[in-house]
Amino acid sequence: MTGTASELMAAGMSGAEARLKADWFGETDRALEGEGVALDGARRYWVPGRLEFLGKHTDYAGGRSLLCAIERGICLTAVPRRDCRFRIRDIRSGEVVRSALDATVSSAPGNWGHYAVTVARRMARNFTEPLAGAELAFASDLPPAAGMSSSSALVTAVFIALAEVNDLASRPEFQAAVPSREALAAYLGAVENGSAFGSLAGDAGVGTAGGCEDHAAILLGRPGALVQYAFLPLRFEQAVAMPDGHRLLIATSGIAAEKTGAARARYNQAAAKAAAVLALWNRDTGRQDRSLAEAVASGSGAAQHLRGLLRLAADGDGTALTDRFEQFQTESEMIIPAAAEALAEENFASLGALVDLSQECAERLLGNQIAETSALARSARELGATAASAFGAGFGGSVWALVDERRAERFQADWARAYRRAFPEAAGRAEIFVTRAGPATMRLGSAD
Repeated sequence: MTGTASELMAAGMSGAEARLKADWFGETDRALEGEGVALDGARRYWVPGRLEFLGKHTDYAGGRSLLCAIERGICLTAVPRRDCRFRIRDIRSGEVVRSALDATVSSAPGNWGHYAVTVARRMARNFTEPLAGAELAFASDLPPAAGMSSSSALVTAVFIALAEVNDLASRPEFQAAVPSREALAAYLGAVENGSAFGSLAGDAGVGTAGGCEDHAAILLGRPGALVQYAFLPLRFEQAVAMPDGHRLLIATSGIAAEKTGAARARYNQAAAKAAAVLALWNRDTGRQDRSLAEAVASGSGAAQHLRGLLRLAADGDGTALTDRFEQFQTESEMIIPAAAEALAEENFASLGALVDLSQECAERLLGNQIAETSALARSARELGATAASAFGAGFGGSVWALVDERRAERFQADWARAYRRAFPEAAGRAEIFVTRAGPATMRLGSAD
């Protein structure tokens, strides 16, 4: 067994996945050497994708989420350069993106390179020169636009690599603005959505109005557990062990949950509705609460006050805003704490009912589900899953199912068969795989 595989297993990754990732690191190294890049000073990083167990569109409204890192993700090798240029290669597709750490660089949405360039631009805007570039090569088994945060994983990987090449952690301006791993997760959320972060100026971002839920799971996940975080500010609440005797399966729907064009507008609409509810509250109360969660926590009658304001909304959006508020309140304040308790107590009947309610609220109130994801969640439960839910931004993406391990193999085949019968075209692009709650982002110390 290679040193890289042993290191990943020691961090909590299953043996088969650790060996696969070790092979990929060998491939990324060879890809760089094939371009004439010497591996002196090479750095290697594992950056996972994430699963949102619960927490549908709660983070940017200051709510809470229940999350884990998964065993699919990005293997990245980085070699420092002497200038401010960088090149990044996707060794699977063969695509190469070239840019510089420059506050004026830009790129068009619609390609993975847009996320890498966004990181480079924001770093140059936020941290003083000189900044050095790098030669980067990565391999990923995260399906794009499937709800597992392939884009946030890439943002995290590129930033972590370039930050270490430049030893940002030793700079006073970085230490003051990003003093912890939690702060780094929040900062990377701001890099994506374009907002300022404390003293660090914002810019255009990638065009989506999200929060930092993805980055929290990617950077702060714990092997074998779900982590519960609240947001704005990001803060740890608890960790809950994944139940023994169960397997976590993920089914991609085959419908891309894109965040470009019209799809991005639909995604951002959920954030806009949450902001509209908060604005209505702040105008009426004269407060300056920063999030829906802060507004609700401001007093024992705040939620009812907000409901009254929404009923009286005169702009014709009262019902839509009420639905958005009720989905947020139910998911963040009721379902997630109760589901974490049910998991800890292994009360699987209660867990299943709570997750079913989350899925129903996503369909009926949040309105971010499609027929395919709803059908996958429903059929998983009909086939005996302990719990099942769509996750991610919505309008496509994936569904997770928690299944008794004794039935996992049969369940996987039956779930795939049911989906093929219902949606044969989408099923041709879909896949179902098993994952553990795996280790968070890590730099690997050994080279093979």
